[in-house]
Amino acid sequence: MQRRILLKGLMVAPVLMIVVRPGGAAQSGGVPVSVETLQKNWKDYLVDGADVELSTQPLKRSEAEWKQQLAPAAFDVLRRDGTERSFSSLLNDEKRPGVFVCAGCSLPLFTSAMKFDSGTGWPSFFTSIPGSLTTKRDFKLIWPRTEYHCVRCGGHHGHVFDDGPPPTGERWCNNGVALRFIHKGDKA
Repeated sequence: MQRRILLKGLMVAPVLMIVVRPGGAAQSGGVPVSVETLQKNWKDYLVDGADVELSTQPLKRSEAEWKQQLAPAAFDVLRRDGTERSFSSLLNDEKRPGVFVCAGCSLPLFTSAMKFDSGTGWPSFFTSIPGSLTTKRDFKLIWPRTEYHCVRCGGHHGHVFDDGPPPTGERWCNNGVALRFIHKGDKA
């Protein structure tokens, strides 16, 4: 028991030392916005006519169909629970207004207002769009973590940790290849 706590502490310590900008992205024009408001009004960040899927009806495809649809790196993450190399995703630095959708099925998962710079090298969010993700316990690295998947296609996206910024204290650490970004300024 003591060893497990020590190992967990050693793994979490570097992440806790990362400086996260206060308040995260939960501000609009300098005015704090509640998590509930961000979650309720997520469509405000979506361009009219955007190519997204709003149904959470489960999507079933064969492995061959997934391999044909997805790039190899996205297939590894979404279908094989892989992890992309940190600081390799252009979405890590994405700061424009918009919506992040599942690269496998186009279900909206996060908005730009939910994103923050965690310093970890992966796109990180302090909350998600309600009903878009499912979680389960993961013991692949000895101690338990919370893994999350797209509710529609079952694609693996990353893990959620309790070392994020206010107002939730959560860090939804997402693989960039598992996401597609739709900029609010783009034409549909």
